[in-house]
Amino acid sequence: MARIKLRGKLHHIIRSYMVISTISMSVLWRRLLRKPLVPDWSFEFEIGVLFWRHQFNRAFALPDIREGRAYMDSLVTLTDETYDLRVTASRQGEPKGKWLVPQNCDPEVTALYLHGGGYTFNSEISANFAKTLASLLNIKLFMLDYRLTPENPHPAQIEDALEAYNFLLKKGVGPNKLIVIGDSAGGHLALMLLIALRDLELPQPALAIGLCPWTDIGERGDSLDANDRYDLVQGYMAVRFGEWLRGNSEFTNEELSPIHQDFSGLAPIYMQGGGREVLIDMIRDFAKTIRKQGHEVVLDVWPTMTHVFHMHGLTLLESRQAFERLLEIINTKVNKNEKMTTCPQTET
Repeated sequence: MARIKLRGKLHHIIRSYMVISTISMSVLWRRLLRKPLVPDWSFEFEIGVLFWRHQFNRAFALPDIREGRAYMDSLVTLTDETYDLRVTASRQGEPKGKWLVPQNCDPEVTALYLHGGGYTFNSEISANFAKTLASLLNIKLFMLDYRLTPENPHPAQIEDALEAYNFLLKKGVGPNKLIVIGDSAGGHLALMLLIALRDLELPQPALAIGLCPWTDIGERGDSLDANDRYDLVQGYMAVRFGEWLRGNSEFTNEELSPIHQDFSGLAPIYMQGGGREVLIDMIRDFAKTIRKQGHEVVLDVWPTMTHVFHMHGLTLLESRQAFERLLEIINTKVNKNEKMTTCPQTET
């Protein structure tokens, strides 16, 4: 975490700054005693995981989710990377969001980015990650500002995603040059979007990418609790996010979970995950399930990594490797229209 950005209410800023200072000292002390949480983690990575875990827990503990969102944004950790890109907000009458266009990017490929945050948070972290994605993948990217839960339960998010997808098609983006990419809950939305497109008889994108995607809104896998001590997102949060997504509707967990859908004949899916994250068991189960359906899917897992470790851009070895793989997969499926390749991190 090379840079810290402060914003919002002073009492939130003071609390967040005290938290990150205390965590930094405790991590330093443990490392002096040769007791890191995970031996392969760097000093800064461990601080980041523990800090954001605390921030999420604090946001959930606040009585008003809007106050929780403000607290989450009071102190944001950023890498020291800078990106040369143009950011413009969508126009009136268009889906709410923003365009991120790197200088000299690929003129043909376009990505629809669906941010993470459990469908509940749309923080400064996601905005910065959108810049990272557009720049390191060197593609035009539209980041959709979809409606959030718990104020707007399902089907608000899938309606917004469909509107954005149709918007891109009407702008002349060919489906064979269109990528849908999402992290965490955004990965869930990307996968469910493929189902909605089929139901509406709309063309599939060239590729769907899920970065640590949420594949079951129910309680699935031992990792949901077993990896709590390692991950920044906690198992109970995933369950709560699912409750907020359902709201007071009659939709079931099965109806709203990608793992219970039929992906036969839909767009190829590429996923990345971290072996220490709470969602990894359900991600693995999803890959196995749709592979049995005959679907083209590739899952790469970095064993010591946490949820959406890609936020570290090029400053972390595993994140650099993940972005190299993303570039390779995009070139294979979108530019060459060939079968996706494997790598040492690929699980079968």
